[in-house]
Amino acid sequence: VQLQASGGGLVQAGGSLRLSCTASGNTFRENALSWYRQPTGKRRELIARIKDDGATEYARSMRVRFTIYRENGQNTVYLQMSDLRPEDTGVYLCHDVQLGGKDDGTEYWGGGTLVTVSS
Repeated sequence: VQLQASGGGLVQAGGSLRLSCTASGNTFRENALSWYRQPTGKRRELIARIKDDGATEYARSMRVRFTIYRENGQNTVYLQMSDLRPEDTGVYLCHDVQLGGKDDGTEYWGGGTLVTVSS
């Protein structure tokens, strides 16, 4: 499975961005797709996760301004971000973990897309 993230860029504080992550390869399986971010010099942190059935979970601090959703037919997960702040700056990465089957728990990471929020 390969994950390709896109949609990052430079945006002013208060602006919005939508990130996309498309999976290719063996996508015919149950999985959970997630977005993480890693600000420069800081630890990677989970933003949100979505399962095949659409069930979502969010990091508490991300729930208001970030929305995760997926289009299963296109093997794509999105992250809609609004009211962006300079502290949202970082590399945003998509993550895939298989649920069930003999490869249960197998993880895949995308290459990341850089989001820069100017003040």
